[in-house]
Amino acid sequence: MGDILEKVTGSRTALEKLTDFIPGWGGYQKRQTSRKADQLLRKTLAEKLAGQRRKLDVVQKELINHGKMDFLDDVGSAVTQLQTFADRVRLATYGYSGMFDAAKVNEAELEQMYNFDAALFEYVDRLDAASDRLREAISVGEGLAETVRIVQDICREANSTFDQREHLILGSQ
Repeated sequence: MGDILEKVTGSRTALEKLTDFIPGWGGYQKRQTSRKADQLLRKTLAEKLAGQRRKLDVVQKELINHGKMDFLDDVGSAVTQLQTFADRVRLATYGYSGMFDAAKVNEAELEQMYNFDAALFEYVDRLDAASDRLREAISVGEGLAETVRIVQDICREANSTFDQREHLILGSQ
C-alpha cells in the first residue's frame, strides 16, 4: 500500500503542492490522496482476483477432463466464495470514508487498514500457489481432497478478513 500511496503523492502538480500552505488544506489533500491510493489499490486487487477466478475455472475444466466430477461442487464452492470476495473488493466504498472524512485522520486505525489491505494481497498469492498445487494434484491424482480444502479455506479466510476490515471502518464512523 505504501508504494501506491507514494506513487499518487509523487504525481502531485505544482499547484497541489502550493496548496499545502493553505491552513487545513493539507489534511483535506491527504484524505483525497489516500482515497485515490485506495481506489488504485482496490482496482489492482480486483484485477488479480479476476485472474485467480479464471485459474479456478481452468481447474474445474481439468477436473471434468480427468473424470474427477466428485470435486466439482467443492471447487465450485471456492469459486463462489472467491467471486463474493472479488465483488466486495470491487464494489466497496472507496477511500475509507469513515476515517478520511473526519477532521483528523486516526493514524493508528489507518495503519490497521493498510495492514488489512496487505493481507488481502497475500490471499491472492496464497490462492495462486494453492491453485497451482491443485492442478498438479489433478494430474498426479494424489492429494486432491486436501488441496481443494486448502483453496476453500483461503477463499473463506479472505472473506472473513474483509469482514474484519469493514468492521474497523464502521467502528470508525
